[in-house]
Amino acid sequence: MMAEHLKNYIDGKWMDAATGQAFPSINPADKSEVLGLFPRSDHRDVDRAVEAARRHYPRWRKVPAPRRAEILFRAAELLVQRKEELAVLMTKEMGKILKESRGDVQEGIDMAYFIAGEGRRLLGETTPSELPDRFTMSVRVPAGVVAAITPWNFPLAIPTWKIIPALVAGNTVVFKPAEDTPLLAAKLVEILEEAGLPPGVLNLVHGLGEEAGAPLVRHPDVAVVSFTGSSEVGREIGIAAAAEHKRVSLEMGGKNAIVVMDDADLDLAVDGAIWGAFGTSGQRCTAASRLVVQKKVLKDFSERLVKRAEALRLGNGLLPETEMGPVINERHLKKIHRYTKLGLKEGAKLLAGGDVHRRGDCAKGFFYLPTVFADVSSKMRIAQEEIFGPTVTIIPVADLDEAIDVVNSTRYGLSSAIYTRDVGKAFKAMREIEAGITYVNTSTIGAEVHLPFGGLRHSGNGRREGGSAAIDNFTEWKTLYIDFSGRLQRAQIDEGTPL
Repeated sequence: MMAEHLKNYIDGKWMDAATGQAFPSINPADKSEVLGLFPRSDHRDVDRAVEAARRHYPRWRKVPAPRRAEILFRAAELLVQRKEELAVLMTKEMGKILKESRGDVQEGIDMAYFIAGEGRRLLGETTPSELPDRFTMSVRVPAGVVAAITPWNFPLAIPTWKIIPALVAGNTVVFKPAEDTPLLAAKLVEILEEAGLPPGVLNLVHGLGEEAGAPLVRHPDVAVVSFTGSSEVGREIGIAAAAEHKRVSLEMGGKNAIVVMDDADLDLAVDGAIWGAFGTSGQRCTAASRLVVQKKVLKDFSERLVKRAEALRLGNGLLPETEMGPVINERHLKKIHRYTKLGLKEGAKLLAGGDVHRRGDCAKGFFYLPTVFADVSSKMRIAQEEIFGPTVTIIPVADLDEAIDVVNSTRYGLSSAIYTRDVGKAFKAMREIEAGITYVNTSTIGAEVHLPFGGLRHSGNGRREGGSAAIDNFTEWKTLYIDFSGRLQRAQIDEGTPL
């Protein structure tokens, strides 16, 4: 069967790329299956999309926020109706198991419902003036045209984190999804169009990062760039945006750690480690790629972890028995294996996995065995660099202080966790661990949409997604002074009303 040829969505119309070229979206569990062909766009398509967003911005920003929110609420309702359909498509396109794909769609639903509620808030502040007969307040105003550049690992949830808050705040959007998961992006745009979003308010441009993403970041009419992806690409975007005085929100990588103290519930800690390390095949920015374990329980914990890792069933994520799917593509598969070789060269001990999985139907796709390294020093590259695959390192420590030092020893600071029954240890870890997120007695993954999400240092640039903080990325503050005294009053000079 011939693959469907999908298009960009610009100014309310579906159209091919100016280049006339296309690229395929491939099922990572079966690389012979082409899910669709997508426009390989360049700067000309970006220019058209930004021009449409800029032209429609003045009208959209004047639509009352509650009316904008009603459209987004309808989109949430459509997402609910099509949850299973979208989840199946996601598993085919991205590879994660169906249970996780349903969770990805649900996160998009949750975000759409939550942010639709913000349409009746978008809260500003009122405060007393220091002068008589003067009223002072601050309000939020939209920033303008937003570039939303999203990754492949959460192909529906993360786009909603950016697009939905930007729209409810009155911005227009140009959406550039990852080239590995363009089908889910197209489905999301179709749903927003069906929900009643006016033409030109949301525009979709497919393509490669250097050919479509880079021109979008540099475009002079883009006011805000919201990016989720690697720290290396994020750094380049930050530099480019700074040169043009653009606002930029960066959600980047992580080298997240779970601390396991000697008083922990080990069964629970192993559950959290397996989920954190091998959920989504380790392809999460919040994945638990380091296990920092107190020496007293090191042997017991390691044995339990290895037994569970080796028992995980790999395969097509649509099969109910599958517990871990493929990684996204061949290039990424090779990168993961290079880190395995590096770990062995550095002197780490391989306890499980460590190779491409080519048996049975897994030979059709990009599968890597769940991999566990022991005898790892926190200074090794496999303990410092983001692998973004099903690889976890076990680092022994003597006590909580050493554990916290190890957790804080990387350039990242996104997510973290500690397993302990001691409330004092838990609170000390929450205070001392340098990360945007800390969990107690649960894994490093599992963010909820009504709370801020983001990290420190190379994990982010201080912005947060999720919660009401998401609105901050896409609004500017405007301060208003209304003087009804009938005379000139000079702040800090005139004394105001005598006591």
